[in-house]
Amino acid sequence: MERTTTAAAVAALLAAAALGLAPHQALAAPAPAAAVVADAAAASPELRFHDIPGSGGITLKGNVFTPAGAVSGRKYPLIVLPTSWGLPQIEYIAQARKLADSGYVVVSYTSRGFWLSGGNIEVAGPPDIADVSAVIDWALANSPADADRIGLGGVSYAAGITLLASAQDPRIKAVVAMSGWADLIESIYSGRTQHLQAAAMLGAAGYLTGRPGPELQTLLGNFLGSRLDQEQQMIEWGRKRSASEQVDRINANGAAIMLGNAWGDTIFPPNQYAKFYERLTGPKRLEFRPGDHATAEGTGLLGLPNDTWTNAHRWFDRYLKGERNGIDTEAPVQIKSRSNDGYEGYADWKSVGAGGTEKLALSDSEHLFANVDSGANGGILLLSSALDQFVKAPPIASIPLLPRAFAAVWQSERYDEDRRVRGTVKLHTTVTPTKADGTFVAYLYDVGPLGIGKLVSNAPYTFHGRTPGRAFGVDLELFSTAYDVPAGHRLALVVDTVDPLYIEHNPTGAQLTFSSPRSDPSYVSVPLREQ
Repeated sequence: MERTTTAAAVAALLAAAALGLAPHQALAAPAPAAAVVADAAAASPELRFHDIPGSGGITLKGNVFTPAGAVSGRKYPLIVLPTSWGLPQIEYIAQARKLADSGYVVVSYTSRGFWLSGGNIEVAGPPDIADVSAVIDWALANSPADADRIGLGGVSYAAGITLLASAQDPRIKAVVAMSGWADLIESIYSGRTQHLQAAAMLGAAGYLTGRPGPELQTLLGNFLGSRLDQEQQMIEWGRKRSASEQVDRINANGAAIMLGNAWGDTIFPPNQYAKFYERLTGPKRLEFRPGDHATAEGTGLLGLPNDTWTNAHRWFDRYLKGERNGIDTEAPVQIKSRSNDGYEGYADWKSVGAGGTEKLALSDSEHLFANVDSGANGGILLLSSALDQFVKAPPIASIPLLPRAFAAVWQSERYDEDRRVRGTVKLHTTVTPTKADGTFVAYLYDVGPLGIGKLVSNAPYTFHGRTPGRAFGVDLELFSTAYDVPAGHRLALVVDTVDPLYIEHNPTGAQLTFSSPRSDPSYVSVPLREQ
């Protein structure tokens, strides 16, 4: 076992990232650095690196923090933190130390298939879930962990794993799942459309930092290659890895579940988390903030002040220590608008848009030529929504300059007062294609006096096997958001057929007509906060 401190381990990781070192090099701190911090470690929580037996005989690379001055014979609540996709075992070292400072045993481990942990990448498959229980077993046998007070937490990939584990292991009493998924299909295949940048990034990171198993390799090839003959198999694969398919078991086990995500998460959009939250019956909390994938939690991983991690600690303290810290008496749905810095509390997700719904009629028929990017798009994976979070600069488009041959545009009247959009915007329209297959993307923009539109939300939609020339209805949910449209602005719905975020399925020469039949008018439904 190697003993070190938070500062030494974090420094080693940052240095490794800068120099491109392999993970085993990153974790081997030089002896002089270890000597410098040895004295400081005496009053700090103890950190040790371990080889932890995983399921199926593999070895997981892990580390354990125990509280400073832990009393022999005394038991402490346990928190297990699997790592995110592509990250090594010291990902959570800053937060783990803070948790140990407040009296927890904290075990973090590199998820199987990544870096120096054994096995292949299973994408939260049964072996990953069995690993969680194996790590709990090991911690109970090798640390002063309390079997009656066990929590799980983590970001992204870890969030998906911990939710699934809470369905399988009734010992788990509390979960904090940040920037994760509850429905894997709804996350990266929403609107029957492959989320290209998300899937490609995850695939590339998997090959770079780990060992994708044969099943994952085949699935990635089929998914990115648009193998429709394999669509049902891919959907079934995703369902087996979705906590939404096991919500009854999660409810029966009764763990207290806290979910956190960002409005602009381009890997796991927020809608699927909100739907999952509504189905939970035990103690629960839902938090949405501005940002992209894991950006809401990112500063906390560096040990900086962070609202998400602060509430994660409060959640564990309430449900593993029994502390009456008030988190269970607050409104369980907490959201922050992308337009201001204050939090809004709601009794449930349905109450977020309880101020009424504004319907924008899409009465004019619009005809599009496919396969050309109009200039309207959802931005760049990880970057665009992060800019929105930190400098309030979402993707923009000049609405008057969008080429009408390739973009359909409908606009509201100018508003004489603010419109506080909250929740899930919905599009209902009628589409007539010239080809059997096709893709379109809907965007909602906040348009200022000069015609510059700031992206409020978007979502893709793909169809296959339709009869050319025959109209069909479409109901599409855009990605949930919280955005304030200033007085003097208007809302615009834009539809085009190409977006770099998604794989499109428009054959050469395809055209789409969007109409509003008198018997079935087209509209956009915009949920608003109560004034």
